[in-house]
Amino acid sequence: MQNNAPDARISYRERLSPSLWLLVTVALAGPMVSLIFVPVGSTVALIVGAAVSALLVVAFIVLNPVVSVDGGVLRAGRAHIDVSHLGAPIALNAEEARQARGPGLPARGWHLIRGGIDGVVVVPNLDQDDPVDTWTISSRTPDRLAAAIVAAQR
Repeated sequence: MQNNAPDARISYRERLSPSLWLLVTVALAGPMVSLIFVPVGSTVALIVGAAVSALLVVAFIVLNPVVSVDGGVLRAGRAHIDVSHLGAPIALNAEEARQARGPGLPARGWHLIRGGIDGVVVVPNLDQDDPVDTWTISSRTPDRLAAAIVAAQR
């Protein structure tokens, strides 16, 4: 018997998590909060400071957007679009990516840009009914994201 079920595997998934330096900076909020509780007691201050640091670091990691291509749909954060409405993706790095994130960023485009992530994928939107011209998405591996979009379009 032949299995005609569509391929449910995720062809690409990336969490746009913050850099290590940002996580360290966020974790430093805990000792600052603990200073507020020193008059209550040093043990309480240490516990509250450690809890605040841990909660902030976990929140910064868990609440970051996910970029994925699965089942013929490109998802970037809360937004999604069927890949049949997209043109050929362009993977950019270094100076080209800086240009695409800055002066070359289209005003009518949809953007998911994260600081500290150098790569960018620019995908034209071919849907005539959609007011968005392009999708500009940050990615640590823009070549893999572009390849996953192309593979899903087949």
